[in-house]
Amino acid sequence: MKRFLLITLTLTAFVLLLPGSGVVSTWEADDIIGEWYTDGNEAIVRIYKNRHGRYFGRLEWIKDAYESDGSPKLDKENPNRELRNRPLQGLVILRNFSFENNRWTGGTIYDPENGRTYSCTIRLNNRNTMHVRGYVGISALGRTTTWTRKRN
Repeated sequence: MKRFLLITLTLTAFVLLLPGSGVVSTWEADDIIGEWYTDGNEAIVRIYKNRHGRYFGRLEWIKDAYESDGSPKLDKENPNRELRNRPLQGLVILRNFSFENNRWTGGTIYDPENGRTYSCTIRLNNRNTMHVRGYVGISALGRTTTWTRKRN
């Protein structure tokens, strides 16, 4: 019986570590690069690496990006009055992330719906989904959304 249990546990561990099994123990820093649908497919954010090796994300597409008169929706909730005339589409909302311990940390996420900027961490769940957690102060006081990679 002990031998059967040992074989079963060994086989289970082997299957979990197979490529494509959905379980990945480590990620590469650039695995986050690409286009991602936000929760509810309301927007597409293109994540890229800048020349200093930090990761940023820009709103490439927004559902309902234009007002009824055809003008672009603006960053009206921005606390800086001088920035309220910026179009939402094209806005950089993820800033200054670095990769460490299998996560992207040290960055911020801007929410144009309320004009607030939050501390943020990003963690890949698998190659096509990631968890984006915005928070104030400590991560436990935050909210996580799931983004899905856009397939070309």
